Amino acid sequence: MADVFINYRTGDGNDIAALIDNELSNRFGKHRAFRASKSIAPGTPYADALLTNVRRSALLLAVIGPDWLNFRSRLNDPEDWVRKEIEEAFTCGLPVIPVLSGRLTERLKKDVLPGELARLADLQSVRLDTQNAEADLKRLGDLVADMIPDLHDLERADTPAPEPGPVSNTIGDVHGTAVQSRDFTGDVGGTIIKDSTGPVHAGNGNIYQNSRHVSGGRHYSGDGMTNYEGDHHGDNRHRFGGSERHEDDER
Repeated sequence: MADVFINYRTGDGNDIAALIDNELSNRFGKHRAFRASKSIAPGTPYADALLTNVRRSALLLAVIGPDWLNFRSRLNDPEDWVRKEIEEAFTCGLPVIPVLSGRLTERLKKDVLPGELARLADLQSVRLDTQNAEADLKRLGDLVADMIPDLHDLERADTPAPEPGPVSNTIGDVHGTAVQSRDFTGDVGGTIIKDSTGPVHAGNGNIYQNSRHVSGGRHYSGDGMTNYEGDHHGDNRHRFGGSERHEDDER
């Protein structure tokens, strides 16, 4: 079932109707908008299809082109399908939105309309200008989504999740296992450190690297010196280069 019925006059607003149909179909799904030349299959009784789809829709968009009123003789004919579709929407209590095509199309006036269509002149319209088509079509789509909650929910459900971006975290006192990873499989036990630069100590206590200090009556200094205080398990590996500083440099 279509949610939006697009009413238009062939020879006046069919191009605009096709633009609207394309926008709504791309945004909400190809079966959410009804446009006669697209939606009625060959061999289908079109009279029944038109009125049935008006009744099943939640909203009617009436495309008003610059020559819409030039078809006044047709509008005065109760069998004119543009007129019958709008009248059926009024009868069913559907919201009807006049869509003014182009910059020069004026709002409708009651005194030039058949009595059955006079209500169109009282309805707030929207404008769709082909020179500003992208913005105008988006604004119309937003309006349709606001007026039909099912379409609004459908659009939100179809919105893709954002791509993962960079993560920067800080961590304080941790007891147990802590893992930060983009792609991770398997179990974590103990502590795993990859691609580290600089001194790393994963046990308890302090680590001193290339520093001078006194601890428990012990004096430590020297290039390449490392002292761990507390619990440490595993290897401690060093790579030594040339000495850059001697112990008595500062005397």
